[in-house]
Amino acid sequence: MIASAFTALRSKEATLWAPSHLSYLAKAYADLSQFDEAWRCVDEAMTALEGTKERWCEAELHRIAGQIALKSPQPDAAKAEAYFAHALAVARAQQAKSWELRAAMSMARLWRDQGKRSEARDFLAPVYGWFTDGFDTLDLKEAKTLLEGLAS
Repeated sequence: MIASAFTALRSKEATLWAPSHLSYLAKAYADLSQFDEAWRCVDEAMTALEGTKERWCEAELHRIAGQIALKSPQPDAAKAEAYFAHALAVARAQQAKSWELRAAMSMARLWRDQGKRSEARDFLAPVYGWFTDGFDTLDLKEAKTLLEGLAS
């Protein structure tokens, strides 16, 4: 359905939000284990970022690319970490705290899975600590659960 909707938008030469739509389409393909299609969408979204100058979703695109690198048949932790680091840098430069939290959670999960629990907790805690409200949102609930799991 996502692919059909995006094709319909493209037929109208609509480019608004194209990088965002493509990043979520890439995630959907990865969830279906269609990794060639997922990477094609990531590449197309990166190209669209340059063409449209829609940078507001750049951090999330890089985070999703990192997740795809980990889900792929031959997971590439180094590639994923590089994508997460880029997502964090972009989010921080844009002062986009929600995107920063998501990227920090992805990095923390990667490090946790690599046995770097204390580094993961020390990395995520200050990002989570920045928030003063919105603790009922899914991202902040997940961050709290992740931090609690890293503390034990």
